[in-house]
Amino acid sequence: MPRPNQSEERRRKLIPEIANAFAELGYRRTTTAELSKRCGVQENILYRLWPDKKAMFIAAIEYVFELSDEIWRGVVGARGADATSAQRLLEYESRHHGEFGLYRIIFGGLSEADDPEIGDALRRVYRRFLGFIERQVEAQSRGASKDGALDPALAAWAFIGLGTVSNIGRELKLLAPDLRARLFREVGGRLLRASSNRAR
Repeated sequence: MPRPNQSEERRRKLIPEIANAFAELGYRRTTTAELSKRCGVQENILYRLWPDKKAMFIAAIEYVFELSDEIWRGVVGARGADATSAQRLLEYESRHHGEFGLYRIIFGGLSEADDPEIGDALRRVYRRFLGFIERQVEAQSRGASKDGALDPALAAWAFIGLGTVSNIGRELKLLAPDLRARLFREVGGRLLRASSNRAR
């Protein structure tokens, strides 16, 4: 039986701390010295796991989706309520969207998107978010008339926009928590109905 990859396991354990540092300080202000301090390891340990700070940042970008995916799969897999998977996700996000602050990694990454590797990482993560959301919207609209329904791919982009606006409102203290929740429930609910052609 092959031995587990210890480097991979170590990266998995350290990436939450690395992601939190990038979310708090941004890409430019985060140093590898700060990362090693927060992780409780020497800098040379980080450099054994990742070639440079940019690779650590790209791993943090990917972690944003991986954490969301893990949480969302739990929400989708929950049973009991009459709500669809998409409705359960929308309700969950109305209460929890952005609570870890990791969206700041994505926002910070956008200012570095002219770097080919960071730009590619952001495109991969956005495609994964879009794919997941689009599948939930398609499942929501299964069996409904397609006449006049919002295209699930466009609905997925609209949900990404909804999350982005919510996070901007949080960052600038322009949207209180109750208004962010309403934004998801009311606007998101309309998007779901529009995508399944049940809007009236």
